[in-house]
Amino acid sequence: MARLSKTERQSALTELVSTDPFLTDEEIAARFGVSVPTVRLDRLELGIGEYRSRIREVAQTSYQKVRSIQSGDMVGELLDITPNQSAISLLETDNGMVFQGSSIVRGQFLYAMAETIAIAVIDEQAALVGIANIKYKKAVPPNVRLIAKAEVKRKTGNKYIVWVKIMHEQTEMFRGKFILVAPRAKEVQNL
Repeated sequence: MARLSKTERQSALTELVSTDPFLTDEEIAARFGVSVPTVRLDRLELGIGEYRSRIREVAQTSYQKVRSIQSGDMVGELLDITPNQSAISLLETDNGMVFQGSSIVRGQFLYAMAETIAIAVIDEQAALVGIANIKYKKAVPPNVRLIAKAEVKRKTGNKYIVWVKIMHEQTEMFRGKFILVAPRAKEVQNL
Protein backbone atom coordinates (compact mmCIF):
# COMPACT_ATOMS: atom_id res chain seq x y z
CA MET A 1 0.00 0.00 0.00
CA ALA A 2 1.35 3.44 -0.91
CA ARG A 3 2.05 5.69 2.02
CA LEU A 4 -0.72 8.17 2.68
CA SER A 5 -0.18 11.75 3.74
CA LYS A 6 -1.12 12.55 7.32
CA THR A 7 -4.37 14.22 6.20
CA GLU A 8 -5.32 11.27 3.97
CA ARG A 9 -4.40 8.78 6.70
CA GLN A 10 -6.45 10.60 9.32
CA SER A 11 -9.42 10.80 6.99
CA ALA A 12 -9.10 7.08 6.22
CA LEU A 13 -8.70 6.35 9.96
CA THR A 14 -11.93 8.19 10.78
CA GLU A 15 -13.81 6.21 8.12
CA LEU A 16 -12.23 2.90 9.14
CA VAL A 17 -13.05 3.27 12.84
CA SER A 18 -16.61 4.38 12.09
CA THR A 19 -17.22 1.23 10.03
CA ASP A 20 -15.27 -1.13 12.32
CA PRO A 21 -14.81 0.24 15.84
CA PHE A 22 -13.40 -3.10 17.04
CA LEU A 23 -10.00 -2.63 15.38
CA THR A 24 -7.05 -2.38 17.75
CA ASP A 25 -4.28 0.20 17.30
CA GLU A 26 -1.99 -2.63 16.18
CA GLU A 27 -4.44 -3.73 13.45
CA ILE A 28 -4.90 -0.14 12.27
CA ALA A 29 -1.12 0.40 12.20
CA ALA A 30 -0.69 -2.74 10.07
CA ARG A 31 -3.36 -1.58 7.62
CA PHE A 32 -1.76 1.81 7.12
CA GLY A 33 1.85 0.66 7.33
CA VAL A 34 2.68 3.01 10.20
CA SER A 35 3.73 2.57 13.81
CA VAL A 36 1.32 2.09 16.72
CA PRO A 37 2.41 5.42 18.28
CA THR A 38 1.51 7.16 14.99
CA VAL A 39 -1.99 5.66 15.15
CA ARG A 40 -2.35 6.76 18.77
CA LEU A 41 -1.31 10.32 17.92
CA ASP A 42 -3.74 10.39 14.99
CA ARG A 43 -6.56 9.14 17.25
CA LEU A 44 -5.77 11.78 19.87
CA GLU A 45 -5.75 14.56 17.28
CA LEU A 46 -9.06 13.36 15.86
CA GLY A 47 -10.71 12.78 19.24
CA ILE A 48 -11.20 9.06 18.54
CA GLY A 49 -11.31 6.98 21.69
CA GLU A 50 -9.05 4.05 22.41
CA TYR A 51 -10.15 0.48 21.69
CA ARG A 52 -11.89 -0.12 25.05
CA SER A 53 -13.83 3.13 24.99
CA ARG A 54 -15.02 2.41 21.41
CA ILE A 55 -16.22 -1.05 22.45
CA ARG A 56 -18.01 0.41 25.48
CA GLU A 57 -19.68 3.04 23.27
CA VAL A 58 -20.89 0.43 20.76
CA ALA A 59 -22.18 -1.77 23.59
CA GLN A 60 -24.07 1.14 25.18
CA THR A 61 -25.60 2.19 21.85
CA SER A 62 -26.67 -1.38 21.07
CA TYR A 63 -28.05 -1.88 24.58
CA GLN A 64 -30.07 1.36 24.42
CA LYS A 65 -31.45 0.38 21.01
CA VAL A 66 -32.44 -3.09 22.25
CA ARG A 67 -34.08 -1.55 25.34
CA SER A 68 -36.07 0.93 23.23
CA ILE A 69 -37.14 -1.84 20.86
CA GLN A 70 -38.25 -4.04 23.75
CA SER A 71 -40.12 -1.18 25.40
CA GLY A 72 -43.00 -1.38 22.95
CA ASP A 73 -41.76 -0.45 19.48
CA MET A 74 -41.34 -4.09 18.44
CA VAL A 75 -44.03 -6.47 17.24
CA GLY A 76 -42.74 -9.76 18.57
CA GLU A 77 -39.88 -10.43 20.95
CA LEU A 78 -36.38 -9.54 19.83
CA LEU A 79 -34.16 -12.60 20.32
CA ASP A 80 -30.90 -11.55 18.68
CA ILE A 81 -29.52 -8.51 16.90
CA THR A 82 -26.26 -7.57 15.23
CA PRO A 83 -26.78 -3.94 14.19
CA ASN A 84 -26.57 -3.34 10.42
CA GLN A 85 -26.30 -7.08 9.78
CA SER A 86 -29.05 -9.35 11.08
CA ALA A 87 -31.78 -9.81 13.68
CA ILE A 88 -34.20 -12.50 14.83
CA SER A 89 -37.55 -12.07 16.54
CA LEU A 90 -40.36 -14.31 17.79
CA LEU A 91 -44.12 -13.78 17.73
CA GLU A 92 -46.65 -16.16 19.21
CA THR A 93 -49.99 -15.80 17.46
CA ASP A 94 -53.28 -16.09 19.33
CA ASN A 95 -57.01 -16.07 18.69
CA GLY A 96 -57.18 -12.29 19.15
CA MET A 97 -55.17 -11.85 15.93
CA VAL A 98 -57.49 -13.75 13.57
CA PHE A 99 -60.13 -12.48 11.19
CA GLN A 100 -63.54 -12.72 12.82
CA GLY A 101 -65.15 -16.09 12.14
CA SER A 102 -61.94 -17.63 10.75
CA SER A 103 -58.75 -19.29 11.87
CA ILE A 104 -56.40 -17.08 9.83
CA VAL A 105 -54.15 -14.47 11.45
CA ARG A 106 -54.67 -11.00 9.93
CA GLY A 107 -51.84 -9.92 7.64
CA GLN A 108 -51.28 -6.69 9.52
CA PHE A 109 -49.55 -8.66 12.30
CA LEU A 110 -47.12 -10.28 9.86
CA TYR A 111 -46.40 -6.98 8.14
CA ALA A 112 -45.89 -5.20 11.48
CA MET A 113 -43.53 -7.94 12.67
CA ALA A 114 -41.52 -7.71 9.44
CA GLU A 115 -41.43 -3.90 9.38
CA THR A 116 -40.38 -3.52 13.02
CA ILE A 117 -37.54 -6.03 12.76
CA ALA A 118 -36.38 -4.43 9.48
CA ILE A 119 -36.22 -1.05 11.21
CA ALA A 120 -34.68 -2.52 14.37
CA VAL A 121 -31.77 -4.17 12.53
CA ILE A 122 -30.48 -0.95 10.98
CA ASP A 123 -28.41 1.16 13.33
CA GLU A 124 -30.43 4.38 13.08
CA GLN A 125 -32.58 6.33 15.54
CA ALA A 126 -35.46 6.57 13.08
CA ALA A 127 -36.31 5.11 9.68
CA LEU A 128 -39.21 5.21 7.26
CA VAL A 129 -40.26 2.54 4.80
CA GLY A 130 -39.66 3.98 1.33
CA ILE A 131 -40.69 0.85 -0.57
CA ALA A 132 -41.91 -2.53 0.65
CA ASN A 133 -42.18 -5.53 -1.66
CA ILE A 134 -44.03 -8.15 0.37
CA LYS A 135 -45.52 -11.56 -0.22
CA TYR A 136 -47.83 -13.53 2.02
CA LYS A 137 -46.88 -17.11 1.22
CA LYS A 138 -49.25 -19.12 3.44
CA ALA A 139 -52.14 -18.45 5.79
CA VAL A 140 -51.01 -18.34 9.40
CA PRO A 141 -53.16 -20.05 12.01
CA PRO A 142 -53.46 -18.87 15.63
CA ASN A 143 -51.43 -20.39 18.45
CA VAL A 144 -48.19 -20.90 16.50
CA ARG A 145 -44.70 -19.49 16.91
CA LEU A 146 -43.39 -17.33 14.10
CA ILE A 147 -39.69 -16.58 13.70
CA ALA A 148 -38.68 -13.49 11.72
CA LYS A 149 -35.15 -13.18 10.36
CA ALA A 150 -33.95 -9.84 9.00
CA GLU A 151 -30.79 -9.34 7.00
CA VAL A 152 -29.31 -6.04 5.84
CA LYS A 153 -28.35 -6.61 2.21
CA ARG A 154 -27.02 -3.17 1.33
CA LYS A 155 -26.52 0.34 2.67
CA THR A 156 -26.08 3.33 0.41
CA GLY A 157 -25.92 6.68 2.17
CA ASN A 158 -29.00 6.84 4.37
CA LYS A 159 -30.85 4.07 2.47
CA TYR A 160 -30.91 0.43 3.51
CA ILE A 161 -32.18 -2.68 1.76
CA VAL A 162 -33.38 -5.23 4.30
CA TRP A 163 -34.82 -8.69 3.57
CA VAL A 164 -37.16 -10.30 6.07
CA LYS A 165 -38.48 -13.85 6.16
CA ILE A 166 -41.10 -15.07 8.62
CA MET A 167 -41.14 -18.80 9.21
CA HIS A 168 -43.31 -21.28 11.05
CA GLU A 169 -41.27 -24.38 11.71
CA GLN A 170 -39.58 -24.94 8.31
CA THR A 171 -42.26 -23.22 6.23
CA GLU A 172 -41.92 -19.68 4.89
CA MET A 173 -45.12 -17.82 5.71
CA PHE A 174 -44.16 -14.27 4.64
CA ARG A 175 -41.25 -12.51 3.00
CA GLY A 176 -40.47 -8.90 2.40
CA LYS A 177 -37.87 -6.65 0.89
CA PHE A 178 -37.80 -3.23 2.51
CA ILE A 179 -36.05 -0.10 1.33
CA LEU A 180 -35.68 2.01 4.44
CA VAL A 181 -34.68 5.65 4.56
CA ALA A 182 -33.10 7.06 7.70
CA PRO A 183 -33.88 10.78 7.92
CA ARG A 184 -30.90 12.95 8.78
CA ALA A 185 -30.91 14.72 12.17
CA LYS A 186 -32.11 17.97 10.60
CA GLU A 187 -34.96 16.16 8.81
CA VAL A 188 -36.05 14.40 12.02
CA GLN A 189 -36.35 17.74 13.82
CA ASN A 190 -38.66 18.99 11.05
CA LEU A 191 -41.00 15.98 11.21
